[in-house]
Amino acid sequence: MKEVSRKQYYVFSPWLRAFHWIMVASIVTLFLTGILIATPLQSLNSEPIFSSTYVDLIRDIHFTVAFVFTFSFILRIYGFIVNKGDRLFPHFLSGKFYADAIDVAMHYMLVKGAHASFIRNPMARLSYALLYVLVFIEFITGFAIYFSTNPDGILGTLSSYVILLCGTEMMVHLIHHYVAWAIILFAIGHLYMVIRAEFMEGESEISSMFSGAKFLIHTPEDADDMPEGHRHHLI
Repeated sequence: MKEVSRKQYYVFSPWLRAFHWIMVASIVTLFLTGILIATPLQSLNSEPIFSSTYVDLIRDIHFTVAFVFTFSFILRIYGFIVNKGDRLFPHFLSGKFYADAIDVAMHYMLVKGAHASFIRNPMARLSYALLYVLVFIEFITGFAIYFSTNPDGILGTLSSYVILLCGTEMMVHLIHHYVAWAIILFAIGHLYMVIRAEFMEGESEISSMFSGAKFLIHTPEDADDMPEGHRHHLI
């Protein structure tokens, strides 16, 4: 039996991992309840099959989960502060970063057989940065809709500015709706890439969100992004 030498990299803090799974549960719940809010279940005679109490319950679940998701960012921010592995964002000013991202994309599209080893590859870094932008848009538009019923408060005033910026309240609803679909499309692509990396390339993508560690055969291109104390040589 051939022995393979691997290096363990402790990447993700417990704070980021907790945030990640809260985000997973929140996105699924928010999407499903959002769809039901936008299009309540219908019976054959085109009337809602549940009362307005049912719709109110769905809305309450949607808003409650939205607040939980928002406050969970405290975990993400704390992890960003205390753990360098939680700060693996794009190197926007590096030409090599974008070349590597294209290389990784070609690999996932089955054009290339392999790509260089990374703790977090450039394509993933770009996609997660985009995800945070999409989530931020959802926060802004969602709370603008929520607080528009109380235009006299501070948050109601901010809500009015968001609606004014978008043009109409209906446009805020549309942006919120279509960005939600964009997040779901991201989630589908993300699921494909992590499953592929976990089982076909052995890069510990899924397991790292439980253990916080990745086990890599080759020295990753972005090894310098991790502190020395987070690297361990294993067999």
